[in-house]
Amino acid sequence: MIKAGIVGGAGYTAGELIRLILNHPELTLDFVYSTSNAGNKLYKVHVDLLGDTEQDFTDTINPEVDVLFLCLGHGNSTTFLQNNTFSDNTKIIDLSNDFRLNADMVFEGKEFVYGLPEVSRKEIKKAKYIANPGCFATCIQFALLPLAKAKKLENDIHINATTGATGAGVSPTATSHFPWRDNNFSVYKPFTHQHLGEIGETLEALQGSKAGELFFIPNRGNFSRGIFASVYTKFDGTLEEAKEIFTRFYADAPFVHITDAPVNMKQVVNTNKCAISLIKHGDQILIYSAIDNLLKGASGQAIQNLNLMYGFEETLGLNLKGSAF
Repeated sequence: MIKAGIVGGAGYTAGELIRLILNHPELTLDFVYSTSNAGNKLYKVHVDLLGDTEQDFTDTINPEVDVLFLCLGHGNSTTFLQNNTFSDNTKIIDLSNDFRLNADMVFEGKEFVYGLPEVSRKEIKKAKYIANPGCFATCIQFALLPLAKAKKLENDIHINATTGATGAGVSPTATSHFPWRDNNFSVYKPFTHQHLGEIGETLEALQGSKAGELFFIPNRGNFSRGIFASVYTKFDGTLEEAKEIFTRFYADAPFVHITDAPVNMKQVVNTNKCAISLIKHGDQILIYSAIDNLLKGASGQAIQNLNLMYGFEETLGLNLKGSAF
């Protein structure tokens, strides 16, 4: 069994990772590191794990662990790795944004690979260190990757995407507080969201040239989890041609599904799936994309990357049932 360790164990992404690791046939949970919860049962914080494990949080690490998941706040993974040494055999999957951009991918001799399997499957299989993509970035890229590969992203790209409250992390804030979030809707970081950098780099690499300018409006929704993105840009072909481009691009992607029916988040929440549908209006192609921000946008994608790194079936441990009703 592969021994997995988690650092930053009290957050939402860690909670999902614990559940996935406990149910993965090739993994065993070696430690869950959290200085603020050391000695507490995992299920005291992640209450959905009641009856699944009697394991405690710890404030010590195993430097010989086979694979390490970093579920730390943005900017903290760098500091943690500077202060803690692991075996040269330890694989690392980082869920922060510390190593996602090209300029940050080499850190203290460790070369991180951007872990979007639908683009970098071959590189991930050979990698020791993975920079897991951001949740908004994952959802939005799925709407645009096929067009980039087909060299069709030459015009402005307009993106409107809404995320649930879990996207803000487990620590309460003014904009995740229930009385504020409930029956509410708001915009934040318009045109400047931190995920734009990784989106732009991936699209440029696929297209072979700079894609059209990205105009991204991120929204906060009054629901717990999920991301729904609406993306449109100029496309000279027909709807049938666009569908063929998407179907061909995702032919070997087990979690990405193209549908003719309208997409909704209940199709994907609690799963590692992405659902996509397309509409043509005049010279514009409109793409709807939906994922679970904590699974395909974070922990599920991390396990998918692990499966590729170890040569397992890509879907191993990720056949999760959504809750459409």
